[in-house]
Amino acid sequence: MKPERIAIIVGGESTEAAISRRSGQAIQEAIQDGFDVALLEMDSTLEAELKRHQTDLVIPMLHGSPGEDGGIQGYLEIMNYPYVGSNHTSSAYAINKIVSKQLFSIENLPMAKDILVSKKALNEPDGYARIRKKAESNLGQKVVVKPVNQGSAIGVMRVSLTDLKPALLQAFELGDLVLIEEFIQGREITVGILERGNIEEALPVTQVVTPEGSWYDLEHRYDPSGSQHLIPAPLSEAMTHQLQQAALSAHRLLGCRDLSRADFVVTQDDYYLLEVNTLPGMTPTSLYPDAARAAGYSL
Repeated sequence: MKPERIAIIVGGESTEAAISRRSGQAIQEAIQDGFDVALLEMDSTLEAELKRHQTDLVIPMLHGSPGEDGGIQGYLEIMNYPYVGSNHTSSAYAINKIVSKQLFSIENLPMAKDILVSKKALNEPDGYARIRKKAESNLGQKVVVKPVNQGSAIGVMRVSLTDLKPALLQAFELGDLVLIEEFIQGREITVGILERGNIEEALPVTQVVTPEGSWYDLEHRYDPSGSQHLIPAPLSEAMTHQLQQAALSAHRLLGCRDLSRADFVVTQDDYYLLEVNTLPGMTPTSLYPDAARAAGYSL
């Protein structure tokens, strides 16, 4: 039965709350002619507002926690509200970089080498010296420091080993576990997945171009002049196909539903899967709507 009353949940207390409101507003504007749409804040009034709106379907548009980690999905399942997007288990798998990389390894999807570091290990006697030595021998002189459970490149830093300790200390402010990955120089590429009925479609491959000396961090994702999207990405037909198949594989391995977006780094000859976003941004500067538009779909 076609839903008539749709609630879009935005906001919350994550570092991406303001971005989620922009995504939610864009969706509201896109569908308000066909549905009775309410834009609801993720706060103590949410349960009452969902009931007052007599909600038929929820679109969670919460970037970061509790939107992409399974929190809001679990709540909606308990409250018996149908919703768009991956379920609570798949969301939790996808946002956890340790778990997701384990799942991606099942199909041998190419990924950057990494080491996992805990805050406890860093604080042990000679802890940092051991961590640095392991990073140097396994990953090289330039690395990427990533909090385990964050999205939108929040807390992600590209550093040389001389700056590793302050980067780790900063990343540990966002959680007790941090990944240190090898730095791979290449083009930043993304592939969206859209499900329609029983059809899983890989959207056109997109290359993200940022000003020289920068990368697709939080600032360049949401500043209108921060990045340029090349659709389709200027890649060979073979590489394009490989990336779309890898994005589909990652979507399935995580058990994603409805939509997702896989991010890659592509070198001259190879590609590396970085992560999968289960609730891609829908702002005017976001990648997923641009790729869908190139495939012939309006927002």
